[in-house]
Amino acid sequence: MYADFMRGYRFSDFRGDFLSKIWRWITTNAAIGPTSRRGKKFGKFGDGSIILFPTTTIFNEQYIHIGRNTMIGEHVALSAGMMPGQKCLTDPVVRIGDRCLIGRGTGIVGHLSIDIGDDVWTGHHVYITDQSHGYENISLPISHQSQPEKPVSIGDGSWLGHGVVVLPGAKIGKHVAVGANSVVTGELPDYCVAVGSPARIIKQYTQDQGWETKF
Repeated sequence: MYADFMRGYRFSDFRGDFLSKIWRWITTNAAIGPTSRRGKKFGKFGDGSIILFPTTTIFNEQYIHIGRNTMIGEHVALSAGMMPGQKCLTDPVVRIGDRCLIGRGTGIVGHLSIDIGDDVWTGHHVYITDQSHGYENISLPISHQSQPEKPVSIGDGSWLGHGVVVLPGAKIGKHVAVGANSVVTGELPDYCVAVGSPARIIKQYTQDQGWETKF
């Protein structure tokens, strides 16, 4: 019985290796790059950049600009507007700079303006949007009410930890670290560390004092 089990295990192990090789081939060849058919649909897709396979949702690529040497992880949602084929009022709607790293499972959903600078890295499952939902009229479902839009910007060299949510109107400065699961609703100045919901500054750098803890 043990011998039969080991023979079955070895066959399963071989099959697993074979399927893993096939999956690696698929993920490599299905990735989106600047010269791929899908990559050419983007408003801009810089040299050396890649969107890994599989993706979750990508549409209206012509309103999305991606810089050079940027990697966007698996299962990412990246969109401009509400639905495929929509004519957007601004161009680009979403801009991602050079040498960025966008973590697995992240959603970047733009309607007006999301501007992500150079060298911005994110953890997994970050959500960035420039549109919210009105709720004031209690006689209408929230889904039927206005959807106000406010531009979002993230400065060069910043880091967003796992699960961070960036909401409409957020302005994150340069070299800002945002802690995991924080919610950014307003402005975070250059050279600071922010955590919480809503995110608040706990450290900030100045030339005179260096890094100071804020409480």
